[in-house]
Amino acid sequence: MKRFEGKTAVITGGAGGIGSITGELMAKEGAKVLLVDLHEDDLKKTVEKINNPNVHYFAADVTDEKQVQAYAKKAEELFSHVDIFFNNAGIEGKVLPLEDYPSDLYRKVIDVNVHGVYYGLKYIFPLMKKSGKGGSVIITSSVAGIKGTPNVLPYVTSKHAIIGMMRSAALEGAPHKIRVNTVNPSPIDNRMMRSLEEGFAPGQGEEAKKSFEQSIPLGRYGTNEEVARLVLFLASDDSEFITGTVNPVDGGMTA
Repeated sequence: MKRFEGKTAVITGGAGGIGSITGELMAKEGAKVLLVDLHEDDLKKTVEKINNPNVHYFAADVTDEKQVQAYAKKAEELFSHVDIFFNNAGIEGKVLPLEDYPSDLYRKVIDVNVHGVYYGLKYIFPLMKKSGKGGSVIITSSVAGIKGTPNVLPYVTSKHAIIGMMRSAALEGAPHKIRVNTVNPSPIDNRMMRSLEEGFAPGQGEEAKKSFEQSIPLGRYGTNEEVARLVLFLASDDSEFITGTVNPVDGGMTA
């Protein structure tokens, strides 16, 4: 029997690198999956690439509470209840000193990375309680949620905030058999890091990458699939006694 046979999953940031590969791997292992992201065209391309009839999509802005309600309603229509929620959508913002950071961009980073996570919990929790069997919530934080980094203060702030949110949600969820944990990636070889490399060293992305890699004891960036494999473990029954935890996948960066 496949690991997620009969299970249902919702993944935000579902058209991005980590979200899409997680959805693909879950579907391969039997899950019915709803991918949620901002742009419908990106979602269509992702679903076409995955090419699995158990993968569905829904376009929504996670900062808009009504749109979060709408994707939760879509999940209920498709699946009746939700077993797994990968609360993954996030943005990096820009690389700027705190005194130069535009206030509207600061608010946008907090809105996506904190409020978007909260709204997801608010509207998916009831769908996990519905089955009476509980479920697993995995929230994407970052090594930036464990340690500080200069010139990306809004991002670091948001990733610290959702660790506190996770811990409180884990305690609220425990009586209902709902587990809540974070994954905390180091630099991962995907679009977000290309953006940050350019921000830290304009026009010298390769040099920025080398600098980042030197801060990782294993000497390289992680991959989307390496993060996804940790998410699958936390989503599965293999981790049924794990909740309220921070889980780096970082090549030793926070050791």
